Amino acid sequence: MHLVDAVQRLGIGHLFEEEISSTLSDINGCEFNSSSLHEVALRFRLLREHGFSVSSDAFNKFRGEDGRFMSGLADDPRGLLSLYNAAHLQIHDEPELEEAVSFAKQHLQSMSDQLKPPLINQVNRALHLSLPRSFKRVETLRYMVEYEQEEGHIPVLVELAKIDFNLLQQVHLKELKAISTWWKDLYAYVELSYVRDRVVESYVWSHTVKLNQAIQRLDFVISNYGNFHKQIQLNDEKQPQYMKKFYIALLNNFKVFEAQVAVDAKHQVAHVRNEFQKLSSYYLQEAEWSHEDHKPSFKERAILSTKTSAVPLLCAAASVGRRSSSDVVKSFELATTYTAALIACSKIMRLMNDIAAFKCRRKDKGDAASTVECYMNEHKVTSEDALAVIDSLIEHQWKTLNQARCQHRELLPAMQRVVNLAISVPFFYGKKKDAFTSSDLLQEVVQSLFVNPVPF
Repeated sequence: MHLVDAVQRLGIGHLFEEEISSTLSDINGCEFNSSSLHEVALRFRLLREHGFSVSSDAFNKFRGEDGRFMSGLADDPRGLLSLYNAAHLQIHDEPELEEAVSFAKQHLQSMSDQLKPPLINQVNRALHLSLPRSFKRVETLRYMVEYEQEEGHIPVLVELAKIDFNLLQQVHLKELKAISTWWKDLYAYVELSYVRDRVVESYVWSHTVKLNQAIQRLDFVISNYGNFHKQIQLNDEKQPQYMKKFYIALLNNFKVFEAQVAVDAKHQVAHVRNEFQKLSSYYLQEAEWSHEDHKPSFKERAILSTKTSAVPLLCAAASVGRRSSSDVVKSFELATTYTAALIACSKIMRLMNDIAAFKCRRKDKGDAASTVECYMNEHKVTSEDALAVIDSLIEHQWKTLNQARCQHRELLPAMQRVVNLAISVPFFYGKKKDAFTSSDLLQEVVQSLFVNPVPF
């Protein structure tokens, strides 16, 4: 169990997928009687992360007769950290895990000045962002250093992790160079110099960066220069002149995508293209609201924001071209239908984006009122009250995602892509900051991920 956790956090779990799956299946099927809070919480987290429906009753042994967690646990910082991380995988109707988060957080904060590295580093990171919601490759960079300080660590695992990280870094840097060249050529051809240049940030976010950059361009163009032409649709030839080059380049990219996939996957590219069409109409709706100074209700704004998050499009794009099989067909259906998981991910994306934009006072020309502004206007409350409500809504969506992972365990790789997209959101918009727009906040991370190899 500890080995599985170390392998995954070191970023080499993809090299041992079958072994990890088999080991966790055995762990789930075996009786477990440990009295260690760390071990019970670790087992709970690993199993839930892999879609096993393990009960939160596992933590009842750490409660007293009054139903509360035993006070003696306050002397177990490692166990509290494991409990805190595990409890963030709660699903709906698990108030006991909400209590676990509060209990662990309170005691971890109170003992922060008493802990030493590497535990204090892990505690501080978790209190900012729990382990199940952390950006995995960045976490790997930090954990490699920390794992070497752990008693009983396996040196060969660290060496393998560093080799694997550096090899993948070379691949990623090669991809980033190719994508940057593609983006510069497109940028010059389309001649839309006012569009935000976010190619590196998009690559950090998603390896479907070509589509991601096109989405960013589409959003900005329609919001700022759409002139609200009803004919702005991908299948409409009567586009304004200043839009034609962009759409020609975009459609050419879809042709390239289609040429690169097998015959039985070409319908998947067509589906992605159709999703892009839908997204353009959603962006246009937002632009019209802004142009008409429409004040939508919070519910109305939230529904449209879920659609403009681009999550359905990105999830569909990430599923294109995979080997044909019954599981692949089901996985593509899971990624391309508006399931509870997809909607939850979309809401996390948009709501966290809106909070960061509001706190940073970022509002572009043509932007419609955000969900934060809509809630404040509708309910006549302060920004603090509105942000508190929206934060609770975001937590609700995380529970939905955790639940969906257990409900779709047979399609875990597809489900995990949705979860990973949600996990990327706090990386950019955590602490109510907008690192996607203020790219200086990402410079050190970009250097570590794509430029500087891990030293041996």
